Amino acid sequence: MTTTPGSDADEAEAAGAGLDTGYDATPYLPPRGGLPAHRKTVTDCRGCPLFGPATRAVFGDGPATARIVLVGEQPEDQGDRQVAPFVGPAGRLLRKAVEETGLAGEPVYLINAVKHFRFVERGKRRIHEAPSLRKETACQPRLAAEMRLLRPEVVVALGATAGRALFGTSFRVTKERGRPLHLPGYEKARAVATLHPSSVLRSDDRRSAYAGLVADLRVAADPPARTGAARVSPT
Repeated sequence: MTTTPGSDADEAEAAGAGLDTGYDATPYLPPRGGLPAHRKTVTDCRGCPLFGPATRAVFGDGPATARIVLVGEQPEDQGDRQVAPFVGPAGRLLRKAVEETGLAGEPVYLINAVKHFRFVERGKRRIHEAPSLRKETACQPRLAAEMRLLRPEVVVALGATAGRALFGTSFRVTKERGRPLHLPGYEKARAVATLHPSSVLRSDDRRSAYAGLVADLRVAADPPARTGAARVSPT
């Protein structure tokens, strides 16, 4: 098995050698402009080592006027190759689940908390590897900038990485999923966390896991008057 550059082992080795491992996308953000400006600069982002092995940074996709934003973890293998979010098996499952909820027919913006695909190589295969907290934090300024420009009314955090990026590092999706949440900085938005669709595909009981995903998405689709948002500690 070959570990990609920017792995936890690489970070530990760099720290042990006294090298600066501070990762941050902020210097690569455009000083002004809307989503097109951010889409252009993301291709040159060097905020963390993931830019090296990945094919290209994957920006969000969807109409800028979409009132619903679905936030995932990072690009999938196919998403990295096609430079588009949620185009692989997990993306197809997500779209199917959305079609079964009150969100069906609504314009949706798809985005990932981390813009580059992290993986390990096993022969000719590239196996997904979750981004480290350091890399999640590095990409957070870019996610925050996109969210400010989108000004969504409904936000769904898909999985642990998205949950931490939106609600803070102490966030636990298994504890908070399926209920309305307060999203800091977006007082009027309805936010809900749920499992990432890839975890549904990996589940031993896929039918039950899929039903849970659909149920959580239906909470996001509920009118605000029917739901009271819980606050999550940002620590």
